[in-house]
Amino acid sequence: MTTVTDTVAVRPHAQLGRGRLYLRRFLRNRLAVAGVVIFALLVLFSLFGGLFTSYTHTDADFTALTRPPSDAHWFGTNQGGNDIYASAVHGLRRSLVIAVSVSVLTIVVAATVGAGAAYFGGRVERLTLAVIHFLLIVPSFLILALVSNRLAGDWRALILVLTLFGWMSTARVIWAVSTSLRERDYVTAAEFMGVRPLRIILRHIIPNLGSLLIVNLTLGVVATVLSETALSFLGFGVQTPDVSLGTMLADGATTITSAPWLFAFPAGLVVLLTVSMTFIGDGLRDALDPTSVTGAAGGRR
Repeated sequence: MTTVTDTVAVRPHAQLGRGRLYLRRFLRNRLAVAGVVIFALLVLFSLFGGLFTSYTHTDADFTALTRPPSDAHWFGTNQGGNDIYASAVHGLRRSLVIAVSVSVLTIVVAATVGAGAAYFGGRVERLTLAVIHFLLIVPSFLILALVSNRLAGDWRALILVLTLFGWMSTARVIWAVSTSLRERDYVTAAEFMGVRPLRIILRHIIPNLGSLLIVNLTLGVVATVLSETALSFLGFGVQTPDVSLGTMLADGATTITSAPWLFAFPAGLVVLLTVSMTFIGDGLRDALDPTSVTGAAGGRR
């Protein structure tokens, strides 16, 4: 027989909020916490790093061409006398803006298309999947390169292009998961009450994909950083006088033996950014998945 004392003793754990439980699971993952710290430091560096130098990424010091790191130029200078530290601050900020914007927009498009196809089913579902499968076999990187080059490296246009060719794989995963959600009782009840399909998709299906969307959002940042870096490295991404980590890597690749600092500093930032987001994504996946080792351990405490 359950006593009042037993009920009171169990209640605090029973009423532990879902968000608080996820946070506890996440904090138990040391690599995930380290990823958050690294990513926060990178964001702070991109926002406030420019306060510690009198140069901007467009300023040129013609008395210091291709100079190694010094007191005047902490990360050295390139062939045009541009300060690498100032360029790294601006380049990291530009790459972060592109990566986060593309990742968010991609998730929004993928969630809407994938969940919509699963909910409506029938011809809508078949047509949507046919379009997704067709776009998946299209050489998207080649099209991205050609379109980006035609748009003269405008970073805003690059966000749009990367989004247009980056949502298909995520949408297919969301569709596969949503096919089971459309049969749930709360969806049937909403249909019985006359709720409009769009409202059912946005209020009843997509919110129940929260864990999947969050993980894909963080990992999408990594994928976008690599895509933007590759395009800029090949000359199809951000163009001068603007700077991104990819353009800095492209400039440094030609002088990696004679002036290694031109390549080392942007490469280090790219590695730190990708590693931190990978750690965060893995931590979120473990925290939101109760069957994982970390999630199970966090749930037992």
